[in-house]
Amino acid sequence: MRSMRLLRLTAAAVVLSTVAVACTHGSPDRPVPTVTATNVVTRPLLPTNVMELPSFDPASFQQLMDQLKGTPVVVNVWASWCKPCEDETPLLVKAAKSAAGKVQFLGVDIQDARSSAQTFLRKYGVTYPSVYDATGAVKRQLGFVGQPDTVFYDASGRPVEKVPQQLDQATLQAGLAKITAS
Repeated sequence: MRSMRLLRLTAAAVVLSTVAVACTHGSPDRPVPTVTATNVVTRPLLPTNVMELPSFDPASFQQLMDQLKGTPVVVNVWASWCKPCEDETPLLVKAAKSAAGKVQFLGVDIQDARSSAQTFLRKYGVTYPSVYDATGAVKRQLGFVGQPDTVFYDASGRPVEKVPQQLDQATLQAGLAKITAS
């Protein structure tokens, strides 16, 4: 009788501890699907998996941008819940494929749920990496208030064009021309 009671108490403790962990830490981590990023260069902070969405703050983002000097870069600030972001993403995906090997594209996903962001990336067939800006601090460091936003950097790391709104084809092509002319 006593061993049965001990067994029930042990089982109850296991169930309660599992529930407590789940309630304090959210659902168990699921493995991040692997979609190899199409990168122009290899750098320590540049994600190689499109779906990874590593967390970045302004300091780590600046470190990444410093590592990318020598390569033209297009940085696009987006979110899965942003309708204009949805509208411009196919243009960015197409441009990234056309500029493969010449221009590094990089997304900054802001104030989003990673699972929603991953669904967005899959839906639009995004092949360039993004970083995760949970608070919008990176976006503010770039000087933006809303989204989508895009910054075109030349190979020296200098921002040559800032677009604080949804991109259209002409604006995207003009920005790319500015950073690839040399």
